[in-house]
Amino acid sequence: MFKKILIANRGEIACRVIKTARKMGIATVAVYSDADRDAVHVEMADEAVHIGPSPAAQSYLLADKILAACKQTGAEAVHPGYGFLSERAAFCEALEKEGIVFIGPKPKAIRAMGDKIESKKFANEAKVSTVPGWLGVIENADHAERIAGEIGYPVMIKASAGGGGKGMRIAWGEAEVRDGFDRARSEAKSSFGDDRVFIEKFVVDPRHIEIQVLADAHGTALYLGERECSIQRRNQKVVEEAPSPFLDATTRKAMGEQAVALARAVGYQSAGTVEFIVDSEKNFYFLEMNTRLQVEHPVTELVTGIDLVEQMIRVAAGEKLAIKQSDVKLNGWAVESRLYAEDPYRNFLPSIGRLTRYRPPEEGTFGDVVIRNDTGVTEGSEISMFYDPMVAKLCTWAPTRLEAIDAMSEALDSFVVDGIEHNIPFLAALMQHPRWREGRLSTGFIAEEYPHGFAPIAPDAEEKAVLAAVATAMELLRRDRLDRLSGRLAPHSGILKRDWVVKIGADYLSAAVLEGMVSIPMEVDLSIDGGKPLTVASDWRPGDLIWRGTVGSNTVAAQVRPALNGLRIAWKGMSVTAQAMLPRTAELERLMPEKLPPDTSKMLLCPMPGLVVSIAVAEGQEVKAGETLAVVEAMKMENVLRAERDLTVSRLNAKPGDSLTVDAVIMEFA
Repeated sequence: MFKKILIANRGEIACRVIKTARKMGIATVAVYSDADRDAVHVEMADEAVHIGPSPAAQSYLLADKILAACKQTGAEAVHPGYGFLSERAAFCEALEKEGIVFIGPKPKAIRAMGDKIESKKFANEAKVSTVPGWLGVIENADHAERIAGEIGYPVMIKASAGGGGKGMRIAWGEAEVRDGFDRARSEAKSSFGDDRVFIEKFVVDPRHIEIQVLADAHGTALYLGERECSIQRRNQKVVEEAPSPFLDATTRKAMGEQAVALARAVGYQSAGTVEFIVDSEKNFYFLEMNTRLQVEHPVTELVTGIDLVEQMIRVAAGEKLAIKQSDVKLNGWAVESRLYAEDPYRNFLPSIGRLTRYRPPEEGTFGDVVIRNDTGVTEGSEISMFYDPMVAKLCTWAPTRLEAIDAMSEALDSFVVDGIEHNIPFLAALMQHPRWREGRLSTGFIAEEYPHGFAPIAPDAEEKAVLAAVATAMELLRRDRLDRLSGRLAPHSGILKRDWVVKIGADYLSAAVLEGMVSIPMEVDLSIDGGKPLTVASDWRPGDLIWRGTVGSNTVAAQVRPALNGLRIAWKGMSVTAQAMLPRTAELERLMPEKLPPDTSKMLLCPMPGLVVSIAVAEGQEVKAGETLAVVEAMKMENVLRAERDLTVSRLNAKPGDSLTVDAVIMEFA
């Protein structure tokens, strides 16, 4: 077994590998760029080596720097994580030349499967079911349009190299083929240094289901069940689960055996993933093979009990797999939510900044539930514009699917993140979505269910009563605390006020205190809007960021933050401002004028911090609705900003190459 390994990656996956290496008694070496000087993975490793400036192309993507770090520290092997150099056969060969072991498959398998065009040809030869498409390189937009017409719309335009949703576009017609070809090629070049793209038929209403495979150098190859990865946005996975609620045992076995056959055909050694798209009739088609550890591997680990990183290290060290196919049992259900630094209320645009608060839910086993959080940040960490916006992977396990989903819902409500915009409100809302809970999924789920973007869920009458009860209980405790502070000029009366009004949004709800003591812990009976009594119990203290307790029959874990004259309460994807007031205060509050936001309808605002790639218009130019105005790049993704209506450009305030903040004015209209 190795004595020391180097992790050629950053963030949560570097931390994940270090944890297993530490458990195995293996010393670890981290590498870091300027932006990651104070990163968590650098602190966790036994040694750390600086490898260059912040951009990945000048640090993490430079094989020579990784090799030099290995020689400097005496690392015997390299774990590449995912992304970066993880699927570069040349990097693997460079390590082998220096006598350093690559913890992953051999170069032959990486070459055969790492290139999407070649892998499709290889899969065809190996008799693996594949999607109809053009496997040659597309020369230009005219060629793309001709091929797409022959295959039949819709089609998927995909970069041959890389993954992670970069360089992928769906085209439903000729115009979208041309634009999609240009965008996919541009993104592929900037992300992977390879602008080759290909085209295949897009299966309507597909599910994205992948099989985890594990193989050693001694002829053993296994499949460890499947992962359902259909909840995607812009081809980027958001929520994954294992097993899939769609597959039956027969289909699972057929997919698993086909995945193993493909792995054997390329002499695969290590953990890898064979991705399939599955239609509504359970027909499955090979999509690609990822010759590395997947982001979503924790859900497989939770349902099988197998540490995939440990197995990768053992296989790379030449050991035989200690498990047989018959040993692999799927136990219970696991769900993973990817926490991204992005604003769900602004069409999920990237967000950067410092984590002023970062407090994940406690990890461990709690009754029948397991909570796991794979992360590479801590409170005070900086979310950089240079890398992927994923902050953490929150996972829950439970005996059944709905129990795992409910555990995830409560864990998300308990996950405190301040300082950046993040997608927890969306993830929390998703856990309550009927279609998700029923398992009726497809890769178009988010686009279909949120066609106009995500907005906070409006609470129904029962939920509004729960939120009003929480706000009232917190206000009672706040006032009681004020009464007990010494030195106040005019303390409140010691008499408990019985009648209150809670404003939630534009609604005013009456709240009556029926019985109970205002103390910590609190237990008080309230009636909201004349409804039946609700017993509110909690040990919340002023200053706590999570209000935990019960309201009637509801168990509540809600995030609470101070707001002007009230509170901001976030619960199960709902986010409301609640103000608990005395009736006379509420009367006066109703008379207050509403403050309206400024008019920005004649401006194009930068929707996220990013770099201006191109400006497509000139001053004085008339533009039609839907035409491209500018392209802004953020976190490795190009975002096309289009005209919402016919207009005339009066002034340009930015130029290509400019680095802009969120809401910076790019151009103005007449």
